[in-house]
Parts: sequence; C-alpha cells; structure tokens
Amino acid sequence: MTRTARALAAVIVLGFAPTSFANDNWPHFRGPTMTGVVEDNANLPERWSQTENVEWVTDISGLGWSSPVVWDNKVFLTTVTAIGEFERPKPGLYAPRGRSEPPPLDHEWLVYCIDLESGAVLWQRAVNRGQPAFPRHQKNTYASETATTDGERVYVRFGELGLYTFDVDGNEVWRMEIPDRLTRSDWGSASSPVVYGDRLFIVYDNEESSWIAALDKRTGEEIWRQPREEQSSWATPYIWENNIRTEIVTSAVNRIRSYDLDGNLLWEMDGRMSWAAIPTPFSSQGLVYVNSGYFRDEHRPAYAIRPGAVGDITLDEGKTSNEYIAWYQPKAGNYNTSPIVHKDIYYSLLDRGFFEAYDARTGNPVYDRQRIRVGASFTSSPWAYNDKIFALSEQGDTYVIKAGPDFEVLWVNSLDEMAMATPAIVGDRLLIRTSSKLYSIKH
Repeated sequence: MTRTARALAAVIVLGFAPTSFANDNWPHFRGPTMTGVVEDNANLPERWSQTENVEWVTDISGLGWSSPVVWDNKVFLTTVTAIGEFERPKPGLYAPRGRSEPPPLDHEWLVYCIDLESGAVLWQRAVNRGQPAFPRHQKNTYASETATTDGERVYVRFGELGLYTFDVDGNEVWRMEIPDRLTRSDWGSASSPVVYGDRLFIVYDNEESSWIAALDKRTGEEIWRQPREEQSSWATPYIWENNIRTEIVTSAVNRIRSYDLDGNLLWEMDGRMSWAAIPTPFSSQGLVYVNSGYFRDEHRPAYAIRPGAVGDITLDEGKTSNEYIAWYQPKAGNYNTSPIVHKDIYYSLLDRGFFEAYDARTGNPVYDRQRIRVGASFTSSPWAYNDKIFALSEQGDTYVIKAGPDFEVLWVNSLDEMAMATPAIVGDRLLIRTSSKLYSIKH
C-alpha cells in the first residue's frame, strides 16, 4: 500500500478507528481520527528544546493559533498580519470580554505552504487585505481555525471572513464569504472546518443566526444548511464513523446534537453545558466523548455516548447513565483543551494546570485532580505516544506525563515562547507552532 493510500484509509475510518493509528498525514485538527493519539514509535521525539532535536524552524509572521495540517511533504498553516502596534496575546486567563472594536489597522489574511523536509516556504497566499469589521478576544487571533486537507486541496476558514480553497500548488479553487455575526462577549470564532468524502462541513454558532452546513468540496456549492437554536460555541464538528452509521457530532451550549451526512437530526440532548463549549468531540472505545468546562462554572460535564442514539437522550435528573449515555461526570469537562483517551484511560487537561484521569469505559476516576505546575496554563490539546502524555503550556513548555494509573511528570521540554496551537505528528516528526515560529522536532 502506498503512503497516500494508507493515509486515505486512515481518513475513511475517521471516528471508528482504534485509539492509535499510523500517522503518515495529519489532515485535520488533532489528526486523521481527531483523537491526538498515534501508534507507539521509538523514533518519535520525547525530548527537545530550542536547539535539541530541532530539524528545522521557520519564522511565521503575524498572529495565528491555527494548528498545522500535513499531507505528503506539504505543511499548511494560516496567519494574519497587521501593520502597526496592537495588543499581543499573553498567557493565562484574563479579559472576560473581548475588544468590541477591532484593531484599526490594515490586516492581511495569509495561507502558508511549507516543505515538510526543509521548512522552506513553498508558497504564501493572501486571501484578503484591509481593516477587519468584526472584533475578537485579545487572546484569540483572526487565524485560529485549523485548515483541513484531502491531499488535493486545502480548505481554510478565517472566522467571520469566509472559506477559501486552494490546490496544493497554491492556486485558488473557490471561496465563500461568511457574513460576520455577533459572538458572545466579542470573543470571535474558532470552529474549524472538516472535510469528509466529497463534502466540507462547517459549524458557525453565534449570537444572531447559528447554522451547520455541508458544501461540495470541489465547487463550494452549498449542499444543505440547517439552522441551529444556539448561542456562540467554538467546538469543531466531529465525523463519527461508528459500527452503526456515520454521523456529525456537535457540541454547543444549548444542546449536544448529532446529524446524518444529509443534515437530518439524529439525536440531541440537554447536557446542561457550561458557559463556553469549546472542546472538540472525539471517539474511542466505541463511544463518542463530549464535554464542556468553563472554569468559572460549578457544572463542567463530560459524557460518553453509545452509537445508535435516536431522539432526545437527555439524562434524567440524578442519573449518570441511560440507554445511550454510557457515563457522565459532572466536573470532568475542559475549558479550551480537548481530552484524549490512551489505552483505556480518559485524560483531562485543565486550563489552569491540573490533570485528571478516568476509566474511558465507565467514567470511574483513575486518579483525582493533580497539579502539573503552579503558574502553568494550557490551551493546546494534549497528545500521546510511547506511553506518555504530552501537554504543551501557553508558556511554551511541554510537560511529559507518564501514562497509566499513577500521575508523574517525567520531564519538561521548553521552547520559551508562548504557544496555544495543538501540534501535529507526522511520521517521525512533531510539528509545534509557537507565537512566531513553526518547529519540526525530530531525532
């Protein structure tokens, strides 16, 4: 089987794959199965610094928290530059409201294509220039949505600006403008598009007119659109290919919902979600996991849901399971980070530097909340290989945590620069984006 064929097979089983996979390509946020877990590989790096095990480093202009995606030898990344002085993001939790007025500066929305072997910029394309008409949170950027690719094209969403599609050589194929809407507390948007089969799926939950849509990936023509009775949410939709059917699972403040590939609602539930729904759903152990955990809320739920659900599957008051909900934990939800499951254990990384572990099948605690390090804060989602969990802090430090029933931080790898993007893992390489650079980490 060729390298490309292996990667296509990984995409086809998106959502129903085992908890680990061969990582020849990294086409979406958190990889082919959007789980952040890959097969054990002794050649993958476990220690690094700004110089140790650095294959190459490429400067990335502007600001962007989108993650790199990779197909064959091409890395795709987005950023937005601005001419003039403006407020830069900083680590930690601050400013509960965003800036209602966008920076009065000329911005340029850029797509990068970088050579995986050398770090050289193969091409760079601007999709728009001018002053933004919509606000964002000071810690957010105008390039926070991660691109998605099928090896023929790369599909890019720039928040309230629009969707843009290029072939892998940098030729624009189509674009679709997205009218900007008010977002909660002027935070801006962050939900990434996902390509599956011949369709591109996008969710735009806002304060005015929320929707989910499927587009023809070749032309950008809208195949269907469904309105959503939602307020602003930031979770990326998840394509769950389980042993019964393929469905689109969405997490949001008002309801958790699942749709078939034609946009019909399959099931929904009132998850009594927290104030902000940000983590992306994912699957493992034959279950799909959905959670929400705004740090100021007392109720921060996490749910594990079985395949085949229909209708309203909301839990009865006081219950922790039902026919379709395998388990529920009221305080296991995450704020910004998405959890992972590694070898039957569900790991939850909290923004303020705590780590928890649960049995992935039952939801029973494996160990209680553990402090990683005082002062460390996290937005990037964790990843795992070689029986280790990796947690990249906003301060640029990656804490290497022993997998299994006993919590232990083994060591720390520092890049000494702010980081909020979730890394990509391709072959023997780890790609880490910081606020100004993209690192290729390799033995």
